[in-house]
Formats: sequence, C-alpha cells, structure tokens
Amino acid sequence: MCPLLLSATAVAAPRTSLRLLGRGLAAMSTAGSLKSVDYEVFGRVQGVCFRMYTEGEAKKIGVVGWVKNTSQGTVTGQVQGPEEKVNSMKSWLSKVGSPSSRIDRTNFSNEKTISKLDYSNFSIRY
Repeated sequence: MCPLLLSATAVAAPRTSLRLLGRGLAAMSTAGSLKSVDYEVFGRVQGVCFRMYTEGEAKKIGVVGWVKNTSQGTVTGQVQGPEEKVNSMKSWLSKVGSPSSRIDRTNFSNEKTISKLDYSNFSIRY
C-alpha cells in the first residue's frame, strides 16, 4: 500500500483544506455545467499506488467521486465536477497515472450533464 507516500499525503493535506474544498465544490454545483463520467483504466494499474495517486490528483484538480480496484486487474470509478475539471481528470487517467503505472487504455462511459454533485469528496473504495 505505499505507506510512506500515504503518510506524506496525510501531512500535506490537512482536513481543514479538504472541508473547504468540499464547500467550494458544493458552491460550484450551482454555477456552470457539471459533468459525471464513469471510467475504467487498463494496464499495469494495480500494486503501483494508482488509487492513491488518483485520489490525490482528483483533490488537486477539484473533482469528486471515487476509485477502486477490480477483480479483473483494472481500476474503475466515477468523476464529477465542472466540465473543464472533469476533462482534466480524464486526461490524467488516460495519459499520466501513478509514476510506476502503465496505462494501456482508459474507457469512459455514461458521460452526462448533472444538476448536482452526488459526492462531497473523492474517495478510495474497497
């Protein structure tokens, strides 16, 4: 599980800023176009801290949703937020990933405009 990176992330991201981030996202839901998209990432994406880096990037960009490993060796999840931020996250999921990962392809599905966010943060699911 990348314990050294996890503890560094916990120190670098105090809870206060995450609560403020959540409030900012809630405020954004009333202005502009919100999007939701499901994703599945194929390649070497398990055992390389992909979920942790995805959570960190989502919080940095300012989107909400979730990420989890699948039994098929892929990573799946959902991203929601302002359209331009969702597009940034889609690009990251397609081209960047965690430093040790290898992304072969990323499938996006169920992309739609939404009226409000279904999540208040971005989380790792198990």
